[in-house]
Amino acid sequence: MARSIDYGNLMHRAMRGLIQSVLADVAEHGLPGAHHFFITFDTTHPDVQIADWLKERYPTEMTVVIQHWYENLVVTDEGFSITLNFGNNPEPMVIPFDALRTFVDPSVEFGLRFETQEHDEDEDDEDLEIEVEEDPVRQDAEIVSLDQFRKH
Repeated sequence: MARSIDYGNLMHRAMRGLIQSVLADVAEHGLPGAHHFFITFDTTHPDVQIADWLKERYPTEMTVVIQHWYENLVVTDEGFSITLNFGNNPEPMVIPFDALRTFVDPSVEFGLRFETQEHDEDEDDEDLEIEVEEDPVRQDAEIVSLDQFRKH
């Protein structure tokens, strides 16, 4: 069987790493300026830990806002834990990176959307679509000769 590059899985790991880095910086230094995050996650993921009443209210997906009040933000390689305020009730939660569906920072119009498609039981691969909500600068590809980098 021919080997192939699993770009979807590689991008998934890279985007998780980006979010992990951002959240780790916020855990250490706080939110800078007007930055704040809307994070949507799959509440059915087996490693999500939220209060029963939140799971009942949000049986499939939930969006949390990290902005003015949050506590105990701890970031690991697998995900993050945080305490957020719901109607003056602090609620701890654990959110694995694998459960994320969207990560948006509206203060700078940046967002990521992770889309997975259901596969047959024999397949473990995930398809991932990433949308960056910025207008990227498009440039034509440039072909570079390696000869220009060689020492003569």
